[in-house]
Amino acid sequence: MYTLYYSPGTASMVVHLALLETGAPHELKLVDIDAQAQRDPAYLALNPRGVVPTLVVDGKPYAESAALLMLLAERHPEAKLAPPPGTPGRAAWLQWIVYLSNTLMSTYRLWFYPSELGGERHTPEVRAALRHKIEAVWELLDAHLAAHGPYLLGAEFSGADLLLTMLMRWSRNMPRPATEWPALRQLADLVRARPSWKRLYEVEGLGEW
Repeated sequence: MYTLYYSPGTASMVVHLALLETGAPHELKLVDIDAQAQRDPAYLALNPRGVVPTLVVDGKPYAESAALLMLLAERHPEAKLAPPPGTPGRAAWLQWIVYLSNTLMSTYRLWFYPSELGGERHTPEVRAALRHKIEAVWELLDAHLAAHGPYLLGAEFSGADLLLTMLMRWSRNMPRPATEWPALRQLADLVRARPSWKRLYEVEGLGEW
């Protein structure tokens, strides 16, 4: 039994999707970010950074959504969230997970939280630079998918596609959403058609893409 501390539509989304893909028994604990529940001492005891997600595995709490995705893929190989260790596909999978985490997730943090760059809001120059960095990732990924897709690893779905589609969803209110790139949109449509995505929307009460 896993316990996932989550907030709807946040970085916990990919971990919830992975749990649904594996079919592993789990329980969900809502962290109400609007009510600052992530700053509650009881939650900080689990996650000192005060962020979501936190996944309790065998009685111990762990954080970082990309790492938790990798952990679940390793613990549940039958779900085929990752290619087997030692295969070329595994090397590519690890590459994409780390790339998405290091580039998109870290840049999104600065896009959504201007205070981390020292101000209440971005200057036009900073906002343009962050937008350019994010859109450059979409360009690279769209070209890769157009040549080698429809999934990041080619013909086969993997957990990396869950991570990418979650990150694409975060762009929905940006000046140019990720779905304006055709190969990215095709991948998003494939992932959004999966039972895990539909079930997550029901459980988390999400209504918009």
